[in-house]
Amino acid sequence: MNKRIAIFTALAVVIALAALWLAQPSWLPGARPETAVEHAQKHLDPTYTCPMHREVHSDKPGACPICGMPLQKVKQEVKPGQKKKPLQEKKILYWHDPMVPQQKFDKPGKSPFMDMQLVPVYADGSSGEADDGSITISPRVVQNIGVRTAPVETGTFSRQVNTVGTVAFDERGIEVVESRASGWVEKLYVKAENDPVRRGQLLAEIYAPDLLAAQEEYLLALKIAGDADDSLAQAARSRLSLLGLTEAQIRALEKTRKPQRRVAFYSPIDGIVAKLGVRQGMAVNPGMVMFNLVDLSTVWVNAEIVEAQAAWITEGKAVEARVPALPGKTFHGKVAYITPEVMRETRTLIARIVLDNPNLRLKPGMYADLTLSGGENKNTLLVPTEAVIKTGKRSLIILAMGEGKFKPAEVTTGMEADGKTEIQQGLEQGQRVVASGQFLIDSESSLRTALDRLTEPESEPAMAMDEKTGMPMHRQSDDAERSR
Repeated sequence: MNKRIAIFTALAVVIALAALWLAQPSWLPGARPETAVEHAQKHLDPTYTCPMHREVHSDKPGACPICGMPLQKVKQEVKPGQKKKPLQEKKILYWHDPMVPQQKFDKPGKSPFMDMQLVPVYADGSSGEADDGSITISPRVVQNIGVRTAPVETGTFSRQVNTVGTVAFDERGIEVVESRASGWVEKLYVKAENDPVRRGQLLAEIYAPDLLAAQEEYLLALKIAGDADDSLAQAARSRLSLLGLTEAQIRALEKTRKPQRRVAFYSPIDGIVAKLGVRQGMAVNPGMVMFNLVDLSTVWVNAEIVEAQAAWITEGKAVEARVPALPGKTFHGKVAYITPEVMRETRTLIARIVLDNPNLRLKPGMYADLTLSGGENKNTLLVPTEAVIKTGKRSLIILAMGEGKFKPAEVTTGMEADGKTEIQQGLEQGQRVVASGQFLIDSESSLRTALDRLTEPESEPAMAMDEKTGMPMHRQSDDAERSR
């Protein structure tokens, strides 16, 4: 019996030695020796990570403590002559709970907030989020979400104010035709307001007894004086002028020596009848306005300027005007006047702009889109407007720091024009900013936590962990109090 057991034991030892010898191919003749690269790859630290939460690392397979997904092994390669820095040699800044990242711990252990292990945060940001507020995103994710960067440039920024306005009469071109004597309108040639008139056009004929008597007095004075320069005749002539007769009408009277029963009134300008104050057969009195005539060769545009931009606009600044009613046509003018008072309802000032009106195409009451030049700022920092994230009270820029690292920066912005935004504070020339994909970075890489750090108070000191239990010290004291 003992002999049989000894035989079986000897056979088992022989079989084990044979299997061990066959498992080592390097012992076989002609076997290829292992290269340094293959040897280094065998001894790399096996690292597993969550595809959705790159800050989660483990040296063995398992499930993500945040979302429960299976951890995936990170493929690591070592090139000839290159050594892999072990993970444990990286400087650990602190440990934290990914679900409560603002709370820091000085030792590993179990989170007091969630049923999960604390995650280390390294100085090089390998946990996905560095201590300086930057985040690290894998190149694959950066490419998938279409991140595009642009440099911070120095250039000349032309300040422009885009606003709207309304075309109005040029009040400096208004002419008033009034009666200077009592009488009646016997002939009226302009029957409606807004009718066009030309210089020298006959407007109305009025019978005025005082004007008729003044003409007869002047003719009598001329007859008495003869060829002499009589002061009585000069006084009578001046009276005709004061009663409204033009110089041409007085010379015609001197030539014909016949008084005119009806006195004609003519238009002094080219324009339109803005206001018609008489009708045919109507009585008129001295000082009564019969016609308001407006010259439309130039017009005003009353533009609304926001009070914050009013300091950029001064008299004489160039203006471009486009009227929707006249597509494809651009009018050029200048700022003539800015009102000194801010309108309470709209918090705007009114800028009066003078435009030439060839062919009288601009009509009072039309709307106009205006571009006013506000001067130039030289040597100012400029970034693409789409790179600015406006959160209401502040503006943020996502800095591209290279090697997949991104960091939010709060900036003070100025004017926007031609797709560029003026940066007054927060950036330096030569830096690169994310011009597109910054909102996807926020959603894909939990950037919201890094953005919130900008307004957080100083973080609490790292929480001490008990070496025996692996629990936070205050958690143990709370448990002890409850047990009492």
